[in-house]
Amino acid sequence: MASSRDTGAARPGMTWPQMLALAFGVIYLLVGIVGFFITGFGDFFGNENATPPAHEDDMLLFFMINPMHNVVHILIGAVGIALSRTLAGARTYGWLLAVGYGAAFVYGLIAVGEDWDFLNLNAADNVLHIATAIVGLVIALGPVRNAVDHRGTRV
Repeated sequence: MASSRDTGAARPGMTWPQMLALAFGVIYLLVGIVGFFITGFGDFFGNENATPPAHEDDMLLFFMINPMHNVVHILIGAVGIALSRTLAGARTYGWLLAVGYGAAFVYGLIAVGEDWDFLNLNAADNVLHIATAIVGLVIALGPVRNAVDHRGTRV
């Protein structure tokens, strides 16, 4: 007989930052895996602006990708899944997202359209990167209610 603990995606007692870190981890891991079905493994750092162009048609929805970009997504996803186990881990993941994707946003502002853009970024990637950095800040800094509910217990 399965207990109620065996059902549901989130473990009992998970805080919302942990659940958000887990969700982002799973999403980024899946995006990285799906990305390899689009790009394959050739020309690992190629981009659409290189001469000759590489990965010019390799898009996942509105986002340009290449194999290196896929690896980054897989690593970000795996770290999110691993760190979501504790609130402290989820907070750390939030800071990693905030700093890492904040830096990726700045890099993207400079690199989009350049031959040396090893992540093959476009404007849509920049929007996603700044949004992910903001989500990272929310995970890292968002309040968590620590109050214990004593309703239904005898005193």
